[in-house]
Amino acid sequence: MYYLVYGLLYLLSLLPLRVLYILSDGLYVLVYHVFGYRRQVVMDNLQLVFPEKTQAERKKIAKKFYHNFIDSFIETIKMVSASNSYIEKRVTGNWEVLNELHKTGRSCQIHLGHTFNWEWANLAGAKEMKYTFLGVYMPIKNQSLDRLFKKLRSKSGSVLIPATEMRKSMIHWRHEQYCIGLVADQAPSNPDKCFWLSFFGKLTPFVNGPETGAHSGNIPVVFANIEKPRRGHYKVVLTLAEDQPATLPKGQLTLRYARYLENVIRQQPDMWLWSHRRWKREWKEEYNKLLIHD
Repeated sequence: MYYLVYGLLYLLSLLPLRVLYILSDGLYVLVYHVFGYRRQVVMDNLQLVFPEKTQAERKKIAKKFYHNFIDSFIETIKMVSASNSYIEKRVTGNWEVLNELHKTGRSCQIHLGHTFNWEWANLAGAKEMKYTFLGVYMPIKNQSLDRLFKKLRSKSGSVLIPATEMRKSMIHWRHEQYCIGLVADQAPSNPDKCFWLSFFGKLTPFVNGPETGAHSGNIPVVFANIEKPRRGHYKVVLTLAEDQPATLPKGQLTLRYARYLENVIRQQPDMWLWSHRRWKREWKEEYNKLLIHD
């Protein structure tokens, strides 16, 4: 099954990107207008984040989001046959932020959100940075797809670490210099073992693993955002968030990330993954001990 899927996607990926975008536009009509994939989830999330906007304004953001969402899917297919140099020409970034940190001999963390196209950014970043890049990923239940994505994500040298085995996998890297990418805006599976803080005015849980790891090892943290100057081209913007995480009070690094992410989303709302059920966890008074204040 893997070879069948890979072969079909490889042939499809050989098409020029401009042709694949025609396919993307067609899929947009089906996904948004015909099937309405998670459309209510998207609109509910936009209502929560942008209550001051009109319904028409939120709908406009939603439509742009779906275009970016499907473009990202099509661009991932293009990765099957695309060379590293092809991706590098289409993804730029201020990689010197990471390479200057590398000179210090310390490892670092990158905290990023679900902004498009993180798959292309992974390939470009792993190639451009002097670090060995560790990419944390959530295994896919379908073995063929899981194998395919691992192959694509490691094309430019990334070392993939399954999120389900992260603690065990990191033992090998304790005494090595690395840069690890962590998608820090995902919804925690255990709301009673995380940080709770205000995110767009609603108490929201955030995973505490990224901060805990940075704090315990005093590992510098870089925040990352992905911009889209035009279709098929991306710009990775890296910002050194904290050089000495161990000096920060508990929860403050996560709070800083949440405020950073709010600003990123406000500036380019159609680039974030609105179909993600980010606010599915409800606040309970028993979580008071986990609450982080500004």
